[in-house]
Amino acid sequence: MIRSDRSDRSGPSVVLEDVTVTYGRHEVLRDISVEFPTGAIGLLGPNGAGKSTLIKALLGLFAPVRGRMRVLGYDVNQSPLAVRARVGYVPESDASIPGMTAVSFVSYCGELAGLPRANAMQRAHEVLFYVGLGEARYRNVETYSTGMKQRIKLAQALVHDPELLFLDEPTNGMDPKGRDEMLALVRDIATTKGITLILSSHLLPDVEFACDHVIVLHKGVVAAQGPIATLKRTSGRVFELRVKGDEARLAEAMRSEGLELRGEPGSVMRVFVPEDRSPQLLFQLAARHGMQVRHLRASVPTLEDVFARALGEEV
Repeated sequence: MIRSDRSDRSGPSVVLEDVTVTYGRHEVLRDISVEFPTGAIGLLGPNGAGKSTLIKALLGLFAPVRGRMRVLGYDVNQSPLAVRARVGYVPESDASIPGMTAVSFVSYCGELAGLPRANAMQRAHEVLFYVGLGEARYRNVETYSTGMKQRIKLAQALVHDPELLFLDEPTNGMDPKGRDEMLALVRDIATTKGITLILSSHLLPDVEFACDHVIVLHKGVVAAQGPIATLKRTSGRVFELRVKGDEARLAEAMRSEGLELRGEPGSVMRVFVPEDRSPQLLFQLAARHGMQVRHLRASVPTLEDVFARALGEEV
């Protein structure tokens, strides 16, 4: 269905050099320089961080006011059609055409991508079975559920066998079972089918399951980047902490000692203790401020911790 015998590409799949994109006078992306490797890359950031804008700029739909972008070796500003012929795009919003069956819609998308009509129809049947819509491929797309519409967006993005896939919030509106199945497809596309993908999502567990590398955007700039496994390693230890007493006061005391922490009042706090400090310090600080430690347990860093630290979030 999808070729898995692709030759390995040398170098990154996407390169940005000092890229700035604006809406009016507002800089959505500001002087970004970053490389996306091959494989499965997560694109993280809070709402308004510029994730969707970045994807659309890489597709040649938004022109940067300065900087250079290359996708699969092509300069986006000079060769936007060459880029779009080699990439697939799953937009966040619905993009199907009412009145068309799923197979006719996906086949039409294949023709738009340059496939001959017969080949496009054959591929449409194949990808619809692959994404789990084989039995429903003759139904009109407007009768589809939210989860089915997410799958058909994936099918149209795969129909022309792209080298690179952009996915913008692909699990939005899906129930837990459908979300798990979609993520399994995303993981299979990257690991078995050999297609590099960039997954933009606000759901950190989705990215942690499907991706090996992450880039975090915050306020239009890159706040963190690298392999997830590497970013989750810290220069210290992580502890889960719950105390009885004035948590805000204790949090201020811990910060004054150079400790990083996050969490909501009344919940378990996560505290990062540097390698050269002992966790006994937490007991000492609590006792010093008349508080009692009710729970202390060693933990492991998560992608949520990476995200919070990149954005500078604390308790």
